[in-house]
Amino acid sequence: MTPRRTAARRPIDIRIQDWREVYLEFGAADLERQAGRCLDCGIPFCHHSCPLGNLIPEWNDLVRRQHWLDAVVRLHATNNFPEFTGRLCPAPCESACVVGINSDPVAIKQVEVEIIDRAFAEGWVVAEPPGPVAVAAGQPVAVVGSGPAGLAAAQQLTRAGHAVTVFEEADQPGGLLRYGIPEFKLEKRLLDRRLEQMRAEGTVFRCGVRVGADLRPEALLAEFRAVILACGARVPRGLPVPGADLAGIHQAMEFLTLANRVVAGGVVTGEAGSPVSARDRHVVIIGGGDTGADCLGTAHRQGAASVTQLEILPRPPDRRPGSQPWPTYPMIFRTSSAHEEGGERVYAVSTREFVGDETGRVRALRLVEVDLADGRMTPRPGTEREVRCDLVLLAMGFTGAEDGPLLTGLSVVLDERGRVPRDDRYATPVPGVFVAGDMGRGQSLIVWAIAEGRSAAAAADRYLSGETSLPVAIPASATPLRA
Repeated sequence: MTPRRTAARRPIDIRIQDWREVYLEFGAADLERQAGRCLDCGIPFCHHSCPLGNLIPEWNDLVRRQHWLDAVVRLHATNNFPEFTGRLCPAPCESACVVGINSDPVAIKQVEVEIIDRAFAEGWVVAEPPGPVAVAAGQPVAVVGSGPAGLAAAQQLTRAGHAVTVFEEADQPGGLLRYGIPEFKLEKRLLDRRLEQMRAEGTVFRCGVRVGADLRPEALLAEFRAVILACGARVPRGLPVPGADLAGIHQAMEFLTLANRVVAGGVVTGEAGSPVSARDRHVVIIGGGDTGADCLGTAHRQGAASVTQLEILPRPPDRRPGSQPWPTYPMIFRTSSAHEEGGERVYAVSTREFVGDETGRVRALRLVEVDLADGRMTPRPGTEREVRCDLVLLAMGFTGAEDGPLLTGLSVVLDERGRVPRDDRYATPVPGVFVAGDMGRGQSLIVWAIAEGRSAAAAADRYLSGETSLPVAIPASATPLRA
């Protein structure tokens, strides 16, 4: 039996020190008026667009009436980590807001993050360890991976009474929340305070352990009655063009991880404190998504000479196109805080070749403008040109989960899309082994990862106990709203 930590119910000590400044700047009355714009719809489409099923009209109304403590209770009823989603989620709920049909939607994310920040500042967020009866009936459970899916599953199972151990190969827990998301987008103190809560509840973290190498899969199955795999989709998409092997071309996650370690005070070497630095370099980022924007903001902070972000798709429209009607999430032109800081965005271009200098380092890339027709990109004759660069960051997404000793030891074979196969209850073909998050779904959003972690926890609890009182947010086959 894996030992567990016992803890009394107590407030979490780590608080947001600047919450009152932020709150006063935004204005309590303004925020309450914003929440009051919610129509409390008979059919709240914001519910349906959020995989967590967040009770948005309910906590909007509670904020409107200044019942902040009740609001955080409703917020936590469906979401373990609203401080993460309130900062990182692209808010499909706002795209489905009924008010947004003919006006600006309710600023749901802003209300969400203000509720949870106030709750931490006031000491309302406390550890919720399970009672002695639940602990006595609990079983040892392993969660492999400590990103949002793994953390959500671990917290749910711990609160149900199980002895949960989270395995993380990095030196600290958090996964991409810690090492993939830049500090300017998610301050790590926000992550640390939630981890403190989880430890106080009894969750055990074992870091620096590579399951499959340091701990063999058969030993894991022998020690734990159930296992949840939540290792993410970490195989990056490459760019197979001439010159791709030149020095100075890196995957975005390599760049961001090293940068986050520098900010956290990790021991690294190289120029500007990081082995991969943008200082005084002409940076080109290939990929126009959120990861590319994270690279953009990080490159600015490292002192890049210039930053250019390339996207193969055309520039999105400013308003919702007719082909993406309400309440679906529209592909429109969006500007993040990183884009507001500078840099150039170039759309409808495709990289043809990387050009190196005499030392073997990239000095430029050759691109061509492309037209999108019938779902295919066609080069536009006479538009080829060179763009100066001596650092290239590939931010083109991920192709699936890593196929290594862990999956081999479990006799799990990835499907054609690089995902761990599972049924609608998150169970893999291996008895007692479940999978949650990007590892089973493929690359997705943080809100889907948390929803899957909560749902996989319910499935594991049912497997161990025969029944469960844990909520199921979504089945594994659920997909976003589409036209």
